[in-house]
Amino acid sequence: MAHIHLADGSFSLFWVIVWWALALAIIGAAILLLRRQRKPDNRRITTAGFCVAAAFVLSQIELPIAGGVHISLTPLIAILTGPVIGLFIVFITNILSAAIGHGGWSMIGANTLVNLSEVLVAFAIWRGLKPFIENIFVRAVTATLCGLILGNFVMMGIIALSGIQGVSLSMEEVITGLFLVASVNIAVAVIEAFMTGLVVWYIGKMRPDLLDSV
Repeated sequence: MAHIHLADGSFSLFWVIVWWALALAIIGAAILLLRRQRKPDNRRITTAGFCVAAAFVLSQIELPIAGGVHISLTPLIAILTGPVIGLFIVFITNILSAAIGHGGWSMIGANTLVNLSEVLVAFAIWRGLKPFIENIFVRAVTATLCGLILGNFVMMGIIALSGIQGVSLSMEEVITGLFLVASVNIAVAVIEAFMTGLVVWYIGKMRPDLLDSV
């Protein structure tokens, strides 16, 4: 999972406001889209609740790789709930994570944008490949890899633009460090892609309606 694990004060106030404002603007647009629906989809709301719980719990479990990384479930969230509901899930998950010290409160806006990019790309690939690839395992694996890889680049871009206050590293050193982190994350993304593919395959066997409702 691409996630900015920086404490409050790492970004200047200007960039904190920029990322929060952009995230809130997108959330506002998503609320307007939801309000246009005639009635809420109770099944999707229930699925969203389970996704929030699962994403929050798994995001706190570190895999002992390169100092600790974790799985996000953002592509699975996209496949099961779609991009609009998925946006609220990742936003709530980031709030819960910040509440227990997993990233600063000021990073919620930036992290929401990072995770939203994963949700959007994974959903687009999942839906876009449907006419061409019938195998849902392959589609889920492909969508997960694409989403998580792009999320890492978005994370790197946000950090590079914002800069990190209080460090003596040059921009070249920061970028080099970010590439190392992204490389590890992408390697772990292969594991998450395989896991997501298995979960989606199982859901497709047991409850195919959950995959067709979005």
